[in-house]
This record gives sequence, C-alpha cells and structure tokens, in this order.
Amino acid sequence: MSTTTNQTAEMSPHSQQIASGVFEVQHPLIECHLTALRDATTSPLSFRAHVRRLATLLAYEATQDLSIEMVPVTTPLTKTTGGKLAQRIGLIPILRAGLGMVDPVLDLIPTAEVWHLGLYRDEDTAQPVEYYSKLPPDHPVDVALVVDPMLATGGSMLAALETLKKWGVGQVKLLSIIASEEGIKHVETEYPDTQIYVCKIDPELNDVKYIVPGLGDAGDRIFNTLH
Repeated sequence: MSTTTNQTAEMSPHSQQIASGVFEVQHPLIECHLTALRDATTSPLSFRAHVRRLATLLAYEATQDLSIEMVPVTTPLTKTTGGKLAQRIGLIPILRAGLGMVDPVLDLIPTAEVWHLGLYRDEDTAQPVEYYSKLPPDHPVDVALVVDPMLATGGSMLAALETLKKWGVGQVKLLSIIASEEGIKHVETEYPDTQIYVCKIDPELNDVKYIVPGLGDAGDRIFNTLH
C-alpha cells in the first residue's frame, strides 16, 4: 500500500530567504555560471548551456517541498520501498525565453506536464501582451513551476499568475535566473503566496525597463537573434 508524505524541508543552506516567499539561491557554481551569462562576449551556444545549468540548480532548490508517495519496489536483491512524486507538476515556460529552461527541469521531473504561455513586452508601454495560451479549461496541475530567465518589471509574471489562478492551480513557484527588486516587489504585492526562486536579485531597471547590471535580452541571446 502506498502512502503520501509532505516533504516540508528546512530552507537549504544555499538559499538566502529574502522575504517570506523569496529565495536567492547562493552557490559557487551559480556564481560562476551567472558571471558567464552576464559577459557580453559569451556565445549563444555557451549562453544556452549556462542557462540550462542554472535552471537545474534552481529547480533542485524549488522542489524541496514536493509531496512524496511511498511505493513498493523490487531491487535485484530484495523488496523495499521508495518514493515517487505524488503531485501533478506543471512546467510553464513563458515564451520565448522560458523555453531555454524547460529541458533541464524535465530532466529532473520527466513526468511534468509542459504548458506554454506566450507573452511579450510592448516596448512602448513595457506592458505584457498575451498572444498564446493552451491551458485546458479544467483539471489544473497541483504545482506549477513558471520559468522565465528574467523577472524585470514583473508584468509578464503577473499576467502568467493571473492565468494560472483562473485555471485553479493550488501552488505556483516562479523560477528566474535574474530578477529586479522592483519586479519581485510587484509579484509579492499581488500574489504573496507565490514562491520566487532566483539566482540573483539586481538592484534596478534602466529607463527602458531592462535589469541592471543584468545580462541583456535573454531571449535574443538564447536564440541568437541579437540582430
């Protein structure tokens, strides 16, 4: 017979809890990969690789409290018990930059469902515009991991959270490589129950709402469309 347990782990020693639901993951490997992402001379190939590595580290931290179901398992030597995920996990990439974080998270959670949300920022108003959503009308996932390399103004994340709220998702976690203090504050204010996991919080946005010091446009650098 299987049983379900909630893994309510203590905060990882590699995560600094900035606020009630905001975690800045700190680790020497994160620092090294993040430095390479910031470097303007990093090639698209290398940039994608560093994004994947950082996404893996973020997902490891963000999934510590997922529920585990204990099930029987037969090894080559004997019978024992082991754990498997007890919840439906949804991976929600924000198109298009979020696509760069999908595969590494799927490597860790191969049973996750992937549901895409298409949002882009209107460069004149800096407001998000939704152009694609294929979420089903019912049967929401138990936990949604929203992935987007950058959390700048927070507009796209707020739009995504509103969509997931309407879908009926019970728990949502945001995973971003770099976030601005302003963006985090906006998300915290509107959705205080949402957990936010980031590799680094940068202090400000410039006059065109890019994160400073940041790493430029993550989507352009991932897909080599800087032209």
